[in-house]
Amino acid sequence: MNTHLTTALRLATARVPVIPLSADKRPVANCPACTNLACGGRPNMKTSGPCQCPRPCHGWAAATTEPATLTAPAWATSWRRAGAVAYHPGGAGLTVVDLDHAEAIAWARRELPATRAVPTTRGEHWIYLGAMPSANGVRDGVDIKSTMSYARWLGPGTGTMTTLPDAVRALIVAKPLPVRPVTAAVPTGSEECRHRAPAYLERGIAMAEERISEAASGVHATVYRTFLAVLSAHGRCGCLTDAHAARLFSAAQAKGESPRHCVDAWSNARTALGM
Repeated sequence: MNTHLTTALRLATARVPVIPLSADKRPVANCPACTNLACGGRPNMKTSGPCQCPRPCHGWAAATTEPATLTAPAWATSWRRAGAVAYHPGGAGLTVVDLDHAEAIAWARRELPATRAVPTTRGEHWIYLGAMPSANGVRDGVDIKSTMSYARWLGPGTGTMTTLPDAVRALIVAKPLPVRPVTAAVPTGSEECRHRAPAYLERGIAMAEERISEAASGVHATVYRTFLAVLSAHGRCGCLTDAHAARLFSAAQAKGESPRHCVDAWSNARTALGM
């Protein structure tokens, strides 16, 4: 049996959801439609792409603890192509603080409670018991990998696992929104305002926040479509402000989107609308 599949099955027995990972650290597509990103999925493949599989076939959303799925014929090619195994920390009730270099490790030792540590190529994974939203770049060399994300399995590590502390949760709450890209994205009165009252815009923003918050899957796509709808309805008259955009970014980040993905989705929506 493939050694990566053997590892995956052992983790699945411990109720850790797993997926095959390629040598370049991207999840391997598990159906022909998604091979080589043919489905149009994002290069980092952190969510399932827009293929028509009966269930998510790649990325964190496909992570499973079901041996029958892991050993299914449809996944056989994936395991042959795999260079490693990845797991969905949030699905296992875990949070990984990915420390990418020595300075980040030194910061963690000063500021965070000790927990189980796993050596990586350039740094360490600190693993806490408890799940939270994921976020990249919460500080220099530090990423949070938990819900709607994946981490490479590098072994069990050493040390006793500690309950997820408030100091880690606060890392994504305290992270400022990327103001500059948002400011550049808001039009300034290029068309006559067609809003009947301020409440019209407020209701639109509130509905958009709710749509993002209620997304159960395909969050990347939901965020993009919501940004597109908001900009289409409110983005050309100058009424849409940085504060409105920040609310949408906050809703997206609460679902696990990184600030960079928010900026990309906002920019792509503007481009699609010719803005």
